[in-house]
Amino acid sequence: MIEINADVEAIIKEAILSFVATVNEDGTPSLSPKASLTVRNGVLYFADIASPQTIRNLRRNPAVEINVVDIFQRRGYRFKGRALILPPGDDEYLTIADWVQATNGLEYPVDHVAKIETTLITPLLSPAHVFADPPRSQDEIRITYYRKYGVKHIGE
Repeated sequence: MIEINADVEAIIKEAILSFVATVNEDGTPSLSPKASLTVRNGVLYFADIASPQTIRNLRRNPAVEINVVDIFQRRGYRFKGRALILPPGDDEYLTIADWVQATNGLEYPVDHVAKIETTLITPLLSPAHVFADPPRSQDEIRITYYRKYGVKHIGE
């Protein structure tokens, strides 16, 4: 398993929304948004709050890919690996469930927690990073996309 470093963890926290891809029974892809992706002790986890198809798919085929991109930094990461569905009452399950409910409120049910055995992490960079000539700084990219999305950064 590949351990998650500080930059990856920071992107996950800042981006908030990630997308989890699994494989349906008929072999077609299934993509599910998650706002519960988190890192604990260098390991990825997400909670199943309202994604029964994701859990069914992972029980049958634990292959998973997760993408997380900070829309303002225009960068993120792709994770490939295998998911383990943790049983309720497991210490790791409780840690993630407690975090989800502390963050979102007790009305958010945590039906399952998936622990990801990460086998590959690759950076995702938008063309804003790759093709700009001359290259732009991360701050320039961030400011450009705050404007593009009509977001006023608190620091401005």
